Amino acid sequence: MSKIDALKKLRQETGISFAECQKALEATGGDPEKARDFLRQRGQKIAELKSARTAAQGIVAAYVHSNKKVGVLLDLRCESDFVARSPEFSQLAHEITLQIAAMNPKYAKADEIPAELIAEEKRLCEEQLADSGKPQNIISQIVEGRLNKYRETVCLLSQQWIKDEGKTMQDFINEHIAIIGENIVVGNFIRYEI
Repeated sequence: MSKIDALKKLRQETGISFAECQKALEATGGDPEKARDFLRQRGQKIAELKSARTAAQGIVAAYVHSNKKVGVLLDLRCESDFVARSPEFSQLAHEITLQIAAMNPKYAKADEIPAELIAEEKRLCEEQLADSGKPQNIISQIVEGRLNKYRETVCLLSQQWIKDEGKTMQDFINEHIAIIGENIVVGNFIRYEI
């Protein structure tokens, strides 16, 4: 595959600018797989830099499933009204509402889970494993693993994206932060089901 074809393909797959795709291909010796990983890591770095910036603008996105039994409202924030009105931002909001409708997360991120709920979940896991005859250090590792799995299940940003299980929702949003160039924050959301 020629350099131009590789560049076009990487651009189509990621949606990131030609200049950034070219830098990624040069940095990885022309390997498209390594270039994708390079761009993903770069996107995370950009997201970290932009996370301190205030996201005061945004939209409220709504989704109602075709069976009319599941609905989602989402508050998605960004830094400028210009970005909030862009089709890319609206599409991102739509993808997030689909995720919420399908996976039913309870919280946006892990630090929103009440400490009492984590303590109760930990207590239940420890009770289940108490009679297993396993050493305490192994039980502690199992409990921590189950708590991490619980967090991944109930926290939107920790969940695997339904359209690409190789990415978490946070990875997906970080890619859009790199593309759009602004901080994006998931505000409140609510899911209704009949």
